[in-house]
Amino acid sequence: MNEVLINNWNQRVKEDDFIIFLGDFMFKQTKRKAKDFIEQLNGSISFIKGNHDQNNSLNTKIISLVVILDNQEIFCVHDPQDYSSSYSLNLVGHVHEKWKIRKIYNTFLVNVGVDVWNFHPINIQEITKALNQFTSSKEVNKMKTLKERGEKIVLDSAEPK
Repeated sequence: MNEVLINNWNQRVKEDDFIIFLGDFMFKQTKRKAKDFIEQLNGSISFIKGNHDQNNSLNTKIISLVVILDNQEIFCVHDPQDYSSSYSLNLVGHVHEKWKIRKIYNTFLVNVGVDVWNFHPINIQEITKALNQFTSSKEVNKMKTLKERGEKIVLDSAEPK
């Protein structure tokens, strides 16, 4: 599994690429340390702390960050429950294969976990394309927002905090 993930990564990521990794780099500490894997990966990586990262040797202190691309501010955080409605686009992890895109009021949450992206990292163009498909779908255009329906926001009921 590790070899496949490393190969998928290196096929898409070049040495001079900048990557934001949204948490859970390793499930737990094993004989191999995070450094052993990082040395095999192309690119310059900034790590956001995930809920499993306290059990490994990653030692990141970053909880969230904001990236500005083409004059758009993008909020990046591991757990979707910690999203920020101050930004129209939030990139998140944590939920694995449960969903790819959610809309909460005027905020889009995009799950960038490899589980929903064919087990490889994605770039902003792929995120933009998926968002365009999501917003143009008939289902989304027919749906009332959660707020209009008066529903409680539940992003991931399988893993309660």
